[in-house]
Amino acid sequence: MVSLMETRTAKELAEVASESDVDRKAGARYPGSVRAQGRFWQARWFIVVRAFSVFIGIWYLVALWVASPIQMPSPFKVLEALIALGRTGELFDHALISATRLVISLVISTLIAVPLGFLMAMNREANAFIDPIVELLRPISGIAWIPLGLFIFGVGGTLPIFIMAYVAFFPLLLNTIDGVKSIDRKLMSAAETMGVSRSARLLHIAVPAALPSVMVGFRIAFASAWAAIIAAELIGSPSGLGFAIEWYRQLLMSPKVFAFIAMIGAIGYLCDLGLRTLQHKLTPWAEGMGIGQ
Repeated sequence: MVSLMETRTAKELAEVASESDVDRKAGARYPGSVRAQGRFWQARWFIVVRAFSVFIGIWYLVALWVASPIQMPSPFKVLEALIALGRTGELFDHALISATRLVISLVISTLIAVPLGFLMAMNREANAFIDPIVELLRPISGIAWIPLGLFIFGVGGTLPIFIMAYVAFFPLLLNTIDGVKSIDRKLMSAAETMGVSRSARLLHIAVPAALPSVMVGFRIAFASAWAAIIAAELIGSPSGLGFAIEWYRQLLMSPKVFAFIAMIGAIGYLCDLGLRTLQHKLTPWAEGMGIGQ
């Protein structure tokens, strides 16, 4: 009996060994294909495609469950609306108007917030004077200023720019302050001891050291401003993506409403990818520290 069991065990081990030999030979014969398959399934673009496919599938199922094209149009209806709006040029016209307002607001908020952040981080008196005002205004939503902004700026393109610049200002300011305060003081002291001028220390030490945090603040500011523009254009603008959403909502043309919403999401996603790429190129040393990932 013992010899029979030993014989079976030996046969099983031999079969396993032969199978593993076959696998090794196949891997040795087609090493490139195995690695290529692994890279394909782990490729970032393929992961993104799978994520969007799952999202669209869930959207389609919800549209079937709701069974009302006005409340929840299917992805195919929205795609048809996107194509129709793209052919007429209406989609890109409104998107260009909103994107232009966004760029202007980000430039304004950057020119104000970044220098002010350096000043507050490097000057205690200035920080003690400005910080209470910042903390008083920061909890107030940008949307809360729309009624007053309508009286001051009226209906047009100025009000959305003001709302976006206001919303983008605080993330940029706070991240700039944190970035400057995180600078190693020993580097600044050593440069001062070596006779490096204050402007050179600011340009060659403070700015590169604070740049990763500033870039993170810029990405947050962009997301906040892009979200705020829709609310501002819903009420205070006769053009732009937010205006188009409200216009077609009143007409009960839900596929076109969802088409403009999809355009907002696509622009935001692509712009954030661009900002990530810019951040990695400007601050490659910050990747190893896990900043801005």
